Amino acid sequence: MPVGKRAAAEFIGTFWLVFGGCGSAVLAATFPETGVGFLGVSFAFGLTVMTMAFAIGHISGCHLNPAVSIGLTSGGRFPASELVPYIIAQVLGGIAGAAVLYVIASGKTGFSLADGFAANGYGAHSPGGYSMVAGLVAEIVLTFMFLFIILGSTDARAPAGLAPIAIGLGLTLINLVGIPVTNLSVNPARSTAPAIFVGGWALSQLWLFWVAPIVGGILAGFTYRSLFDASQDDELPT
Repeated sequence: MPVGKRAAAEFIGTFWLVFGGCGSAVLAATFPETGVGFLGVSFAFGLTVMTMAFAIGHISGCHLNPAVSIGLTSGGRFPASELVPYIIAQVLGGIAGAAVLYVIASGKTGFSLADGFAANGYGAHSPGGYSMVAGLVAEIVLTFMFLFIILGSTDARAPAGLAPIAIGLGLTLINLVGIPVTNLSVNPARSTAPAIFVGGWALSQLWLFWVAPIVGGILAGFTYRSLFDASQDDELPT
C-alpha cells in the first residue's frame, strides 16, 4: 500500500488517540464532582490504541507515535525512509484531535486552558510535583517498556492476533504509573498537540517529551533486536 495511504491511517489513528485519551482527561476525569480519575484516563489511552490497532494495524502498523516509529526503525522493523511521512501524519493527527477537543471543551462555561488541557509537564506543572530529572527518567523507562511490549507482542513467534490487547493494556499500565509524574507522554505527537493550545510553559517544556520518548524507543529497539531477534544465531530455549 502507498505510504500516503498508510500515513493517512496514522493521521486518523493519532487523532483518535489524542481526542480519546486527552478528551477523557479534559472532559471526564473530574466530572462533575466525581469522574473517571487517573484509572479511567489510563484505560482511555489504552483503549484508543487497542481499538486503532485492530482498525488500522493491518494498514499502517498503527504506530500513532513518533517514538514508536523511530523505535521500530532501530529494531529493524520499519524502514527509515518512511519515518518523515509517518511522523508528520502523527503530529498533524494529534493536533487535529486536540483542536476538536478544544472546540468541545471551550463550550463549557468556566473552561480555561490554564487548567492544563492535558498537557505534559514537570516541576510546577507535574500533577504530583515531580522534578525534571524524575520526569526524564520516567518517560525514558516507560517508553522503553512500551516499545518492548510492542516489539515482543508483534514478533512472529508471539501468539497471533493478540498484540493489540497486550499493547493497549501495556499503555494503560504505563499511564497508571506515569500520569502523576508528567501527565504521561511516551509520545511526542500526543505531547505536542495540547502544548500548542496551552502555549507558554507547555511549549517551553515540550523538549523533554520529544527527547525522552525517542531515547527510550531507540534503546528498546536496539535491545530487543540485539538480544531477542529471531535472526540471532543463538536460538532461544524452548
